[in-house]
Amino acid sequence: MITWQSVPNNIFPYKGVFLMNYFMSLDPLALFRSMPGAFAQGMVWGLMALGVYITYRLLDFADLTVDGSLATGGAVAVMLIRGGISPWAALIFAFLAGMVAGFITGILHTALGIPGILASILTQISLYSINLNIMGCSNQAVSVDKYPLVISLRYLSDSNSTRVQIFATCILFCFAIVAILYWYFGTEQGHAIRATGCNQQMARAQGINTNLHTVIALMISNGLVGLSGGLYAQYQGAADVNMGRGAIVIGLAAVIIGEVIFGRLCAGKNLAFAYTLFSVIGGAIIYYIVMNVVLWLKLPSDDLKLFSAIVVAVFLAIPYLKSTRKGKER
Repeated sequence: MITWQSVPNNIFPYKGVFLMNYFMSLDPLALFRSMPGAFAQGMVWGLMALGVYITYRLLDFADLTVDGSLATGGAVAVMLIRGGISPWAALIFAFLAGMVAGFITGILHTALGIPGILASILTQISLYSINLNIMGCSNQAVSVDKYPLVISLRYLSDSNSTRVQIFATCILFCFAIVAILYWYFGTEQGHAIRATGCNQQMARAQGINTNLHTVIALMISNGLVGLSGGLYAQYQGAADVNMGRGAIVIGLAAVIIGEVIFGRLCAGKNLAFAYTLFSVIGGAIIYYIVMNVVLWLKLPSDDLKLFSAIVVAVFLAIPYLKSTRKGKER
């Protein structure tokens, strides 16, 4: 197979031919056909990113539990569906399973005094064995031909009406979750969680039980991650103990991309917090569009995690570079 590196430097014109042949081999229609999957997958993972946003931005807590709780949500959902439970009801149990994982991390941190990042790593490691026990093996399949799944990759290849149905389901699901979160964080308890993440000492001075609200925030966050895991397991037709590996990177990417691209649109609005939550989901969609473009360009799929890290690093650096540039102009 001829590659760019295999072409000698002393025959540069042939490299031009190589590039021309490379770009001519790309199929724009293939990229277009992959976009519905990117949008659907982005909305599913956007729910997980909302959970990451709660701990990363609101609580200021480095929570690595998500890599394990996403797989737990998927494992619980798949096993319940295989046991005859409705796929919709299975999502509720996936949410509850994620909340239990968040509760364990919270107790390790608040009651036992273990630093947050270490507490979340301990929970994540434990969940690997727990997920194996839930499924009885490393993975379990759930076929759309046998079960009426809420969402499935197969639906995207069916008729246009089925595609419209799956997108309507995803959009309504995201709107419902954002509406509930917007309402909840506007309540007294929601404000207490935000105050705990902003300044724990000041929150305690106001009589807020910061330990309790830290645990609650972790439960809500990992509950959303577990819910996303349940949806993703149905989407791909299987649950796997490693399906959550790298989930924290995707979640952070969605949060950062959403803030960088939609940050100015959200600032100063009456419903700024709601816009911010939607921007996180939008960030997840953009992330998967970028990943689809990477695959469409025929770059090595083994390097996908590397490309993910580069995308996150670039969007993390943009705010800093902007502020540095403004400082120099002044």
